[in-house]
Amino acid sequence: MRIVLKWIVRAIIALIIAVALVGFWKREEIMRLLAVNSLFNEDRIVSNFSNMDGAFLHREISNGSGPVSPLLVGAAMDMPTTYETWVTDRTVTSTLVLKDGQIVHEAYYQGTKPDDRRISWSVAKSYLSALFGILVDEGAITSLDAPVTDYAPMLKGGAYDGATIRNVLQMTSGVTFDEDYLDYDSDINRMGRVLALGGKMDDFAAGLTKTFVQPGETWQYTSIDTHIVGMVARGATGRDIPDLMAEKLIEPLGLEHSPLYLTDGVGVAFVLGGLNITTRDYARFGQMILQSGMWQGQQIVPADWIAASTHASAPTEPGRIGYGYQWWIPAGATEGQFMGRGIYGQYLYIDQQAGVVIVTTAADRQFREAGVNDANIDMFREIVIATE
Repeated sequence: MRIVLKWIVRAIIALIIAVALVGFWKREEIMRLLAVNSLFNEDRIVSNFSNMDGAFLHREISNGSGPVSPLLVGAAMDMPTTYETWVTDRTVTSTLVLKDGQIVHEAYYQGTKPDDRRISWSVAKSYLSALFGILVDEGAITSLDAPVTDYAPMLKGGAYDGATIRNVLQMTSGVTFDEDYLDYDSDINRMGRVLALGGKMDDFAAGLTKTFVQPGETWQYTSIDTHIVGMVARGATGRDIPDLMAEKLIEPLGLEHSPLYLTDGVGVAFVLGGLNITTRDYARFGQMILQSGMWQGQQIVPADWIAASTHASAPTEPGRIGYGYQWWIPAGATEGQFMGRGIYGQYLYIDQQAGVVIVTTAADRQFREAGVNDANIDMFREIVIATE
């Protein structure tokens, strides 16, 4: 009996040591997985959104060695009477308003600061769209109607075989992808765990096999489509997105701080939502887009690309919010009104005719509730009117 007990004790000790060794070996992956599982907790979400580099693999994007481009400060505007209630209800963390290129309102909430690099979530898609337009203008991509497999051959035989570049830009790929952020087993959350555990996003995308409709027939918001846009850009240039973004977009903008990209386990940028940038630097990008790609006397993004990408060209439902090439066009928008939008209340709202750019970062855990997005757009429109 003593011998049996001795071996049982030894086995338990060996098991404990083995678990400890595995835990030590995989400690970074375990920490990232724990970070994903608590990322949106009420008591941590605000801090997490300013410190994503502390929990995830990432790369900095060089902002160059040139001078910081100025943001002039204009006369302070009077915000709408409902603004403060909106800030509280939507857990807003920062708001910045540019009118004719000048700051007329800037405020930070929930303990955030001007130098916080706030996670963009899907506002990052609009940045990738701008970069893609530059690559098209340079001739690296010859046609938006080319199959994505021409530039990303590893997608052959999967769900994206047959989809064109235009399809993924407009999110009409027809690929089956569950975007329910509240479902642990949804595709979007499975993808998040791949990112957290240091997996390969390209493999995840290539592993998708189901479609629900032929490419080009139906619009459905499908975040993984944006990863395919990134794969095409990488395949066309032989370069990674952070380096391309630095050279062609970020350095010419003269940002105050180097942005960072979350990455997967092999350094591939999480282009569909992994940009982290300060509020003022979001505003610089927005002002450049408002000016049809012109910044500090330099045409950074082709004007015709901005016009095409911010036009509601995707087959969305009539009378509902529209979609272009990774930009949203609100229902009832007049010419030149469009926006980048990310989960939990991130917005880059642009009204070209009014000369207004609005940046909002937030940690709104009720962002999916009925009417919230419409109410946010209503607030942005009120702010535009208040700048007049």
